[in-house]
Amino acid sequence: MTTPEDPHWPRASWWLEGRTADATADDAPLLAVLGAPLSQASHAGNNCHKAPAMVRAALSRFSPFAAGVGWPAPRNVDLNTVRPVDLGDVAIGDLDNVAAQSEIAAAVAALPNHPSLARVPDLLVVVGGDDAVIRPVINGWGCDLKRAALLTLDAHHDVRVYYRNMGPHNGAPVRGLIDDGLPAANVVEVGISSFGNSAFYRAWCEERGITVVGAAAARAEGVGPCVARHLHALAERADVIFVDFDLDVLDSAFAPGSFGARPGGLASWELHQAAFAAANHPKVKGICIVEVDPALDDRACTTVDNAALCLLHAAAGLAVRER
Repeated sequence: MTTPEDPHWPRASWWLEGRTADATADDAPLLAVLGAPLSQASHAGNNCHKAPAMVRAALSRFSPFAAGVGWPAPRNVDLNTVRPVDLGDVAIGDLDNVAAQSEIAAAVAALPNHPSLARVPDLLVVVGGDDAVIRPVINGWGCDLKRAALLTLDAHHDVRVYYRNMGPHNGAPVRGLIDDGLPAANVVEVGISSFGNSAFYRAWCEERGITVVGAAAARAEGVGPCVARHLHALAERADVIFVDFDLDVLDSAFAPGSFGARPGGLASWELHQAAFAAANHPKVKGICIVEVDPALDDRACTTVDNAALCLLHAAAGLAVRER
């Protein structure tokens, strides 16, 4: 027997489908969601390509009413004040790694002419896929990289040597973007693991001026306020900012479906704070949510749920963004 739906308890999945949104005005915040099911840039056996569909399905477990989000004064936010547009997934399943990343960049570059979008979205949320997604997303946006910035929530520096026989991989998107022309001084990495990187790559980051904030330091400040402070600083020297949420930044208890997650990472609510802070900043134009492998997740779908909650908290931050 199927339990009947309660019209007074709408599901966030309905909201993304446009079934509940009240935001019809032309000036309503416009949120575009794009799936980038990339796993070709990861080690063999990775199933991150299954994450976009699973995250959309997980939204049925949540509502579009955000109760008590933000700080220092938590507020209630109705996501129906945001106009969401689900653009579906980029068709890359049959492509090799390099071609797949090129197709993601092309899909982002085509957003201004997308028939489902009345204008360029105020915020693009790309649901990956592995962490190689962020590089083609930024390159596809078409901005001047010298005036762009990147803030990552990640346990790892992602600056490893990036050309193997498979092409640019998911351990090197930050290095790749710097080689493309993004100033290293415009990169901030938050949540870096104490024992998840090498001395060689830490030195590589420090020599080039990347700002590194460890998980313990971010937690001591408050992850949301830490992210907000660094976004404010980046906005002084960048016209557009992108934020990358690699879910292996979480403690492994909160992200069993993220291969790189280890004990000692961030808590789920800290990541959600960061998503709200990121989307709330007017210069943040794109967010990526990556490194979720549903095949590794627990029976409760904890990692997938945290990815879905990143999306919802980002929507809440956008809803109350100063414009």
